Amino acid sequence: MRTPVCEMLGIEFPIFAFSHCRDVVAAVSKAGGLGVLGATAFTPEQLDIELNWIEEELGDKPYAVDVLIPASYVGSHGGGMSATDLQKMIPDEHRKFVDSLLEKYEVPELPEEPETGRRGMTIGGGVDSLVEVSLGHRIAMIASALGPPPAKLVSDAHDRGVLVAALAGTVQHALRHQEIGVDIIVAQGAEAGGHTGQIGTMVLVPEVVDAVAPMPVLAAGGIASGRQMAASMALGAQGVWCGSVWLTTEEAETHPVVKEKFLAASSADTVRSACSTGKPARQIRTAWTDEWEDPNNPDPLPMPLQPMLVGRAQQRINRAAKPGTGAGDLATYFVGQVVGSMNQVKTSRQVVLDMVSEYVDATKRMADGLEA
Repeated sequence: MRTPVCEMLGIEFPIFAFSHCRDVVAAVSKAGGLGVLGATAFTPEQLDIELNWIEEELGDKPYAVDVLIPASYVGSHGGGMSATDLQKMIPDEHRKFVDSLLEKYEVPELPEEPETGRRGMTIGGGVDSLVEVSLGHRIAMIASALGPPPAKLVSDAHDRGVLVAALAGTVQHALRHQEIGVDIIVAQGAEAGGHTGQIGTMVLVPEVVDAVAPMPVLAAGGIASGRQMAASMALGAQGVWCGSVWLTTEEAETHPVVKEKFLAASSADTVRSACSTGKPARQIRTAWTDEWEDPNNPDPLPMPLQPMLVGRAQQRINRAAKPGTGAGDLATYFVGQVVGSMNQVKTSRQVVLDMVSEYVDATKRMADGLEA
């Protein structure tokens, strides 16, 4: 099962686990894969704490960090805009709509509490500080989502012996990443959770593999089992990048109400919507997504205005969410179509071991078929 990316990163299995939960990251790296911490929701100070904890847990085992670097967003041109200027761009109509949603679903106000260290989505200049903190640690790889990584990030990472990966939803995206000098392309199909394009994994992966050869490619989108991993390898990928499957593990920090929705969901129960971040992102369908899809209501604003608009509202929803409440009906989170297979709570280690075992069985079955 060892592929060139395993050699590049010093891992046993080519299973890359994207998660915002440090416990998942550590568990997967301990099990022989590569845990990848999503850094976007942390302040630089909290990220430093998280990475210190991961390193204490892992010893000399490798891990990685993922940052969100959109190629374009409102206010990104001409040196960027201040948060105050961006807030002024949010229409009153949208503010009133969000307020009316919270009232309609009887979501209580937040109590006054100190900052927790997480601040929602960090983009623009704020990402630089997250990258600086990350490169100050002994990460093995840094990944860029939503756009090509800046040339300075690539050169700074390479100067420190850190590999750079970048997610791509089209061949054109992958070629831009290759030109910039990244080391690994993650070809992410439309089945994936979170920000994703519209081309399916089965079509996208071989296209990207052929376009950027001999650069290593990871397959992402709709992968949560050894059979799907074997299919990805057959398409030419050297490993798999998984995110959704970790959301129902024992270690995951997924909100209990949302986790129960995931465990009960079918593969048809997700929607690709801009209602949370301002860019199309696949998430579980809930009252929140339905309200934003209603043509009688305002359309979501572009990034970063939408997360600025709904950030505190989602905090209120998550704090109050319980089964049978309005807040519980609204609660949502990013997840891919593979959620239909996520119907059992396991440890992250067990997920890795099950994927490896099923991969071995699947490849043996295919090999036996060739010999028949």
